[in-house]
Amino acid sequence: MSLVDDEWAYALCGGTAVRECFTFGSATVVVGDVGTLVIVEAGDALDRSCVWNANEVRLLGPAPTPIRERLVEEPRQRGTDDTKLPVHLTVRNSEGLVYIGTGSMTQATMVLDPSRNEQVLTYCALRLHSPLSRPDLDRVRPPLPPADLPNLEWLRHVEGNRASALAQFITGWYPAVSQAAEPPSVPAPALDLPDGLRHFYRLARHRPRCLGVQNRVLPFSERQTDPKGEMLVFGEENQGGFFWSLLWTLDGPEADPTVWFREYDKPPIAEQEPLSGFLIQFSLYEASMGAEYVGLCDQVTEQQLDRLTEGLLAVPLRPFCPAFPTRFYVAPGLVLHASQERGDTGFSVWAGATHRAALAPLSGTPLKWIRFDG
Repeated sequence: MSLVDDEWAYALCGGTAVRECFTFGSATVVVGDVGTLVIVEAGDALDRSCVWNANEVRLLGPAPTPIRERLVEEPRQRGTDDTKLPVHLTVRNSEGLVYIGTGSMTQATMVLDPSRNEQVLTYCALRLHSPLSRPDLDRVRPPLPPADLPNLEWLRHVEGNRASALAQFITGWYPAVSQAAEPPSVPAPALDLPDGLRHFYRLARHRPRCLGVQNRVLPFSERQTDPKGEMLVFGEENQGGFFWSLLWTLDGPEADPTVWFREYDKPPIAEQEPLSGFLIQFSLYEASMGAEYVGLCDQVTEQQLDRLTEGLLAVPLRPFCPAFPTRFYVAPGLVLHASQERGDTGFSVWAGATHRAALAPLSGTPLKWIRFDG
């Protein structure tokens, strides 16, 4: 990285006669005939453009049409990397303008503007061609101040009062979306549900994200039976590849029934934990998958996993989900799950955190991270 002046940076796009300057949210984007310049402010925030991690710069919009055309449409039209115009990335901090290298767009989100009948670019992720070192990252993305992290009080109830463990985890991890008074009870049609599922739906009234962001527990109104009318389907995979259900009986639900996992073309398989443990595992999985701050790596060996999790606490439950048996490890503000597909020798690891600082226990392990937001 090097400190540069504005004139040098703007010249990377071409001469003054062939370049235009726009704003993309809090970022400045300069479009020229030989390249594109992106300027973001130093800092770390979820709601504005910034350096997100050592590999990625995020731009939050909306963006003017020329920016969408340059960052999204032109690269597709130009084809190979050899023909694409370079995108130069810089950060303005207290020292001045810091050049951090070139990057390529890896993700974009667009929404339709009905007034113009046009797609508007609202989000763009740019991957740096050369990752930043830790000192350089701290220079352009100063560390966030310490924050109160969700504690692990819930963990001590997992082997005793699982309803309490579930409630403490969900209310600690997710902020309430409403301060309205809790309804006195779930409506009468829910009386055919086990107590654990009714309890989960009550928790979801003020914290609906606990229903899932990757897979989901079906909202109360969408409960259904399987085609044979034998099972109550209450959860599903995000692409419809499998679902979770409970045995439907005329005598009413068991106190803590078996949860049945079923891929649509295969016989059902029992989850290793009954409903009380399953709901904790489902909640841990979805909390990590939906977290803003993530660590992700693949093909992790058993020895590497042991080293990665030596500073964490294992959740004392049997593996979750027969399709990819999954173990859980936690620390304050952090949930890590390690999954192993059938036939694989390595683990896929996904860690989700409520704050960047919560990923600190993982930073010393020498792994090839696909993404690491610490």
